[in-house]
Amino acid sequence: MKAVLDDAAATLPESNRTSTMMAEMASQILACAANGERDPATLKVAALLVVVECSHYSYDISPERRAL
Repeated sequence: MKAVLDDAAATLPESNRTSTMMAEMASQILACAANGERDPATLKVAALLVVVECSHYSYDISPERRAL
């Protein structure tokens, strides 16, 4: 699973390789593995979807709402 995380992280821009993002991706990989997923490609996609969700989420919220 660490290899999957490292592979997914390598595809990200360096600015997105934060410890928080890495922890989120690792958590998603572990959750998928706990549900029986074993395919490294599928686990990698699941990890990268976390990045996409986090990125879209921050852009969808207006600056005023982010301050709340």
